[in-house]
Amino acid sequence: MTRPCVRSTEATCQADQVPDLLPRRLGTADAVVLGLAAMLGAGVFTVFAPAAREAGAWLLLAIVLAGVVAACNAFSTADLAANNPESGGGYVYGRRYLAPWAGRLAGVAFLCGKTASAGAAAGVFGAYVLPDHPLWVAVPVILVVAALNAAGVRWTARGAWVLVPGVLAVLGVVVLVSLISRYHPAELVTIGAADPGLLAADPALDPTRAPVAPLGVLTAAGLMFFAFAGYARMATLGEEVRDPERTLRRAIPLALGIALLTYLAVGGALLFALGPAGLAGAHSPLAAAVAMADAPALGVLVRFGAAAAAASALLSVLVGVSRTAMAMARRGDLPGSLATVSARDTPWRADIAGALAAAAVAVLAGPYAAIALSACSVLVYYAVINCAALRLSAATRRWPAWTSVLGLALCLLLAALLPPTQVVVTLAVLVLGSMTTAVLARRAAVAGGEG
Repeated sequence: MTRPCVRSTEATCQADQVPDLLPRRLGTADAVVLGLAAMLGAGVFTVFAPAAREAGAWLLLAIVLAGVVAACNAFSTADLAANNPESGGGYVYGRRYLAPWAGRLAGVAFLCGKTASAGAAAGVFGAYVLPDHPLWVAVPVILVVAALNAAGVRWTARGAWVLVPGVLAVLGVVVLVSLISRYHPAELVTIGAADPGLLAADPALDPTRAPVAPLGVLTAAGLMFFAFAGYARMATLGEEVRDPERTLRRAIPLALGIALLTYLAVGGALLFALGPAGLAGAHSPLAAAVAMADAPALGVLVRFGAAAAAASALLSVLVGVSRTAMAMARRGDLPGSLATVSARDTPWRADIAGALAAAAVAVLAGPYAAIALSACSVLVYYAVINCAALRLSAATRRWPAWTSVLGLALCLLLAALLPPTQVVVTLAVLVLGSMTTAVLARRAAVAGGEG
C-alpha cells in the first residue's frame, strides 16, 4: 500500500510514494505523552543553569520567548504533519514543498540535533546515576535503549505513560520545596564546598557571571528551546498514529502547552530558591534546590527522576532519529541499508547507527556543549519546516501563515546568537552532511537508471 502523492509531476510523485511499513497503533494521548517524554528529559534537569548564565534574573522571559518560537514551529509542524502522514518530519516536508536539497538540509539538521540531544540525555543520566564517572553509564544506557528499540520492544509508549507522570511528580516536589526553602548566599557556598559537583563553591563570584545584555536573553532563549524541541518526535510519528490529521494537530500544541507551564513553574522556583547567581553556578540545579531541605530522600528522588527522564528522552529521541534516517534512506539520501525494516516493524540498522553516533557525542562533548549543538541544529531544522509550511494552501492550514513567518525569523535569529563555537561546528556539520547526502542521492539515481 502507498500513500497518494501531492506533487505535480509524475516523476516526483513516484519518488515520494513510499509503502506503509509501520503499523498505526498510537492515538492522541499516546502522541502527547511521547512528546512530553522527549521534552521532559535532559533539558529540564540541565538547561536552566546555562540559560541563567546568559539571562540572569530575566530567565523567565527567555523561557517565554523559547515557548513562542516553539509554538510557531509547532503550528507549522502540525499543519504539515496532518497533510503528510509519513515518517520523516521536516525531511519529507522540505523535499515535498521546497526542493530536494531543502529536505536533505532538514534531515541532516534533525539527525545532528537529535543525536546531540541523545548524547546530552545520556550525559545527564550518567551525571545523576554515577557523578564521578558519568560515561561509565552514559554510553551503556544509549546502547541498551537502542537494542530495545531495534528488537521491537513495544513499551516505548507504555513506558512513557509510566515515566512522564513520575517526572512531573518529581518536578512538582522540586517546585514546592524550592518555594519554601529560599537560600542565603552563605548557604549556597556551604553546599558548593560540600559537593562541588552539585554547585559552584562561590556562585556569587562565579567568573561566568557577566552583566546580562538583551542579546543574552535571546541566547538563553535559544538554549531553552532545547527543552521544547522534543515535540519534533511527534512529527516523526506520522506513519504510526491513527487518523494523523486529527491526532497530530491536537497532540503537538497540547504537549507544548503542558511543557511551557512546567518550565515556567520550575524556572521560577529555581530562581526563587537559588537566585540568578546560584542557579547559574549550579551543575545539577534541581538537586541543588532541594539540598538544604534536611530530607536526603528528596535528593535521591530528584536523582532518580533525572535518570528516569533522561532514559525516557533517549527512548523517544533515538526512535525519532531512526525514523528520519529510514525516510532519507528510502529516497537514496542515506545508504539504502538504513531503510531495512525488520520482522518486528523496526528500522533496526538505523536504530544502531543512531545509537553509535549518540555515544560518540556523549564521549566527545559534555552535556552543555551537546545542548547548544542540538539547539542550533534543531532551530535550522524548524526554519526549513516554517518555509515549507508557507507553501501550504489556506484550505489545508489550521493556523495563520504569519505564525510560520514569525517562526522562521526567530529560528534564524536564535540560532545565530547561540555560543559561537557550537554555531560554527553546527554549520560545518550541516554543510558536510548536506553535500554527502547529495552525492549519495546522485549515485542512487544513477544506479537506478542503470538498473
